[in-house]
Amino acid sequence: MRAALAAATDDRIIYDLDGIGRQYAALRAELPGVAVRFAMKACPVDEVLDHLAGLGSGFDAASPQEIAQALRTGVAPELIHYGNTIKSDRNIAEAHRLGVRDFATDSPEDVAAIAEHAPGSRVFCRIATTGEGALWGLSHKFGCSPEDALRVLGEARAAGLVPSGLSVHVGSQQMTAEAWGAAMDSLAAVLEALNWRGITPTTINLGGGLPALGVLDRHGSPLEPPLEKMFTAIREGMERLRAVSAAPLEFLVEPGRHLVADHGAIRAHVARLTSRHGLDDARQDWLYLSCGKFNGLYEMDQLQYRLEFPTHPGGRFVNAVVAGPTCDSDDAYAQEGGLVRVPHAIGSGDPVWIHSCGAYATAYATRGFNGFAPLPYSCIGGDGAGRQGGTA
Repeated sequence: MRAALAAATDDRIIYDLDGIGRQYAALRAELPGVAVRFAMKACPVDEVLDHLAGLGSGFDAASPQEIAQALRTGVAPELIHYGNTIKSDRNIAEAHRLGVRDFATDSPEDVAAIAEHAPGSRVFCRIATTGEGALWGLSHKFGCSPEDALRVLGEARAAGLVPSGLSVHVGSQQMTAEAWGAAMDSLAAVLEALNWRGITPTTINLGGGLPALGVLDRHGSPLEPPLEKMFTAIREGMERLRAVSAAPLEFLVEPGRHLVADHGAIRAHVARLTSRHGLDDARQDWLYLSCGKFNGLYEMDQLQYRLEFPTHPGGRFVNAVVAGPTCDSDDAYAQEGGLVRVPHAIGSGDPVWIHSCGAYATAYATRGFNGFAPLPYSCIGGDGAGRQGGTA
């Protein structure tokens, strides 16, 4: 990766396909027998999807457009599920036409629509979690209560659908093992209650939430998620669920950032390092980069990315706020006490390497806010070694 960053002469994001492959293999080793459905929203880059498909991954898609993109990798439709609980009649029908037969749900209204437009399909009901311990909790828009899950799957059966499973999502960039334990408690309680109703799910979707390891918190301190404890909690929870289930269970997991975040990096450049006094008369240094929230660093509200200044490894440093190039005040991070050490001698045009930004860097990019275009990308390693891409 460092060689590719050093060789880049223009701004771009670079994905290390071999690194993504190693991360995929490590995940499979930690959770043997658990099928992977990569959350496409984290990195909808064709070369990345092709590489994961070649390793045996399926896909978690959230729209017919994502389903079509997943199918272009050559995976079978049965390795793709429609993981979005929010979908129109038209989108359900189109997904069904494309061959998808597994749909997430969390409401009776959605069940009725699936029964009408994707008859006979399998549905898995998403149970809400608190999202505690995650940088993004995901606790309001998706998922239903355990009590509602019983009704939803009961209505699915009555409507001629197959109530095939349950799912959870503990929140994106989850930082605690306890969140997984709590999710397993909810799943076990619902499974037991379903047994009494004669409904026997055969699939448990453990969702996403596994963290990236190379990002920093908003104050610039390393995030240190207890990954081994998380995997232990997941494995132990799977055994508990098998013990209470009335039918053999298959397990799925939907990693997104966990597979790609630490294996993508951006080569950007300095727009300007400035120093000015604010209204409180305090002097503040600002480092303006060529990319920011709207073309690669969308998640800067919740975290910091590790910066490297290859042409200035030493010398005098200043503590600066880092910001993108647009005239939007939200296009900045480290404004809450987490300033970044920046070489005082850095100049306009000097390169900056931004690490661990492979998740959502392309997915969230605008078409060109303020005229600053999305970053082009390239891939190294794997089948896409040295391949130059357009904007994703």
